[in-house]
Amino acid sequence: MSVHSETPTVTEEHVPTASRPSDLRITDLRVANVTGVPFRSSIIRIDTNQGLVGYGEVRDQASATYALVLKSRLVGENPCNVDKIFRKIKQFGFHGRQGGGVSGVEMALMDLAGKAYGVPAYALVGGRFRDEIRCYADTPSLPDPEAMGARLLERKQRGFTMLKMDVGIDLLWDVPGALIAPPGARADRTTMHPFTGIQVTAKGVDHLASYVDTVRSVVGYDIALAADHFGHIALDSCIRIGRALEPFTLAWIEDLIPWQLTDQWRQLTAAVTVPTCTGEDIYLLDGFRPLLDAGAIRVVHPDPATAGGIAETKRLGDYAQERGVAMALHLAASPIATMACVHLAAATENFLALEHHAAEVEFWSDLVTDLPRPLIQDGHITVPDTPGLGFGDIDEDLLSRHLDPRDPVFFAETTHWDGESSHDRLWS
Repeated sequence: MSVHSETPTVTEEHVPTASRPSDLRITDLRVANVTGVPFRSSIIRIDTNQGLVGYGEVRDQASATYALVLKSRLVGENPCNVDKIFRKIKQFGFHGRQGGGVSGVEMALMDLAGKAYGVPAYALVGGRFRDEIRCYADTPSLPDPEAMGARLLERKQRGFTMLKMDVGIDLLWDVPGALIAPPGARADRTTMHPFTGIQVTAKGVDHLASYVDTVRSVVGYDIALAADHFGHIALDSCIRIGRALEPFTLAWIEDLIPWQLTDQWRQLTAAVTVPTCTGEDIYLLDGFRPLLDAGAIRVVHPDPATAGGIAETKRLGDYAQERGVAMALHLAASPIATMACVHLAAATENFLALEHHAAEVEFWSDLVTDLPRPLIQDGHITVPDTPGLGFGDIDEDLLSRHLDPRDPVFFAETTHWDGESSHDRLWS
């Protein structure tokens, strides 16, 4: 008898056995509604039959219902089949905050799949291009440009190499002769930009240019500085403002007009030499195609908590790269969605910078465990090699101290969503 005919002994001494990926199944979805992290968010927790737990985050200020309605479509599925599940649920998302449920669930699926396979989430979308992720600090604006410059300078002294501020008609309402506007326009938040009737005068444009000039004189020209929140004004005013801001070498001017107006974005981009930027409210790559195909913007700016999560936003980044467009990431979230963005940014070659909106939230880094403290050091986040999104766990005690008083749910049972169903097929 051959010495090789005996049945070999199977050993799993060096094989991780915490999960059997092929047998992994989703058993539950729950949420915790928190606030002040930096805004109101719903943390998603997906449980499995093997004890693995995955975390995601509904976009800031969106409804947790956008995620809960997906529960009956998720239970029983293998979370490692991320693309299959995403194709099943993506019909339940839409632009703006309505994309938050699908996108947050996708983050949790990537967390679970990474943990099941023992790899970081970036490995699931092709590996990484960088070891550190550059963050830019969004900074609440002040009417006094000297004070605003000082606030930005403090960010710079913390190590941030990119900053963002608001520059727009909110600085002009009380400046005589700066705006022409119909009655009630100041309080109107529902009329789209071209239809508000608000015009910025030459005096208003000069006031904004002087404001940015002063800020630049404080923070210097050795740091990237972007501008946002220009107000609901029409294209002609946007062009005049954009041209007036050209001398200050801004990283970009953001969301001057609604993202849906592709041709107006193309006209704006052709008229100014400041990079134009939009995208935080667009859902899925298909939503971005018109802007990118038309060459209508210079920087694409998705929020992964709206755009579709990690893999879909990675596809968007690759599509933009083919058209010579860099991708920055919009975000106002806890470390959970932030770490999802870190893996996405690591895996996307044309990535530019990730927004950080919680520079004033002292406990922010402590919301998750087993990551550096503070999480952002010298303006960067180190890409972790640990499985999934890379943090150990959430700090339940800390999160529970920041529940949203309007709906203080903390991972309560959600069995009332188990039977939610409809005939979902989109074709007959």
